[in-house]
Amino acid sequence: SVSRTSPNLAFVPACLPPDPVEVEQLQRFVSNSKRLFVMTGAGISTESGIPDYRSEGVGLYARTDRRPVQHAEFIRSASARQRYWARNFVGWPQFSSHQPNTAHLVLRDWEKLGKLHWLVTQNVDALHTKAGSQRLTELHGCTHRVFCLACGDQILRSELQKRFEALNPTWKAEALEVAPDGDVFLTDEQVCNFKVPACCKCGGILKPDVTFFGDTVNREVVDFVHQRLAESDSMLVAGSSMQVYSGYRFALAARDKQLPIAILNIGPTRLDHFASLKLNSRCGELLPLIV
Repeated sequence: SVSRTSPNLAFVPACLPPDPVEVEQLQRFVSNSKRLFVMTGAGISTESGIPDYRSEGVGLYARTDRRPVQHAEFIRSASARQRYWARNFVGWPQFSSHQPNTAHLVLRDWEKLGKLHWLVTQNVDALHTKAGSQRLTELHGCTHRVFCLACGDQILRSELQKRFEALNPTWKAEALEVAPDGDVFLTDEQVCNFKVPACCKCGGILKPDVTFFGDTVNREVVDFVHQRLAESDSMLVAGSSMQVYSGYRFALAARDKQLPIAILNIGPTRLDHFASLKLNSRCGELLPLIV
């Protein structure tokens, strides 16, 4: 039931088409798995037109010297929050309109067939949810949700967009470049007059329900994912170099349990030296070939 949509390759590193031998190797790996644990990263969403951070030549770090907002800076600095939300406000209409690609739909279908035991994504773009995956943990949260740091009240990011528009009826800014997590790059001059709303219930600080750089993943979420991994018999990493420890820890746990690990990622990863299988192809090109 996978729909064939044309991938957007603007942010996908160049790579060769899947090798028939590699296709056969991954087919054997998946066929031998009864309870497959899958972890996805930014490389599964690049074909939906969302840039990543680390891909060679096309990732944000390769293209610019800009870096994402840090957790501590967002918490302590009103101007940092103003800058973040102004950028996010401009980028949100485009970012929220991105749709799942073939790779997301394949993993959804594996779940429906009972092949995929649990899916953990490091992405905050909601594309797995849009695709229909249900046995899913969003390890780093999701940009489509916002919560108050003081009282914990949650609202949809789409609702916050309407509040931004009401507070800033004449404010306009042209984006310089799109970033991976839903924001764009603006100058300090563009940002300075942007108004940021507070929590409607208590007047507290609003923050996207995502783990910013420098923050840690909730312990309960980590424990839950470890439980799902303990129930699994193999691990597939799709579209991630696993450079961030919050995801890498689960690969280490899989190695310690002596689970077979397959990696599908363009470019080297942190797991290459202990994986059972490493494939250097596009997720949306190779995964649909697996029955």
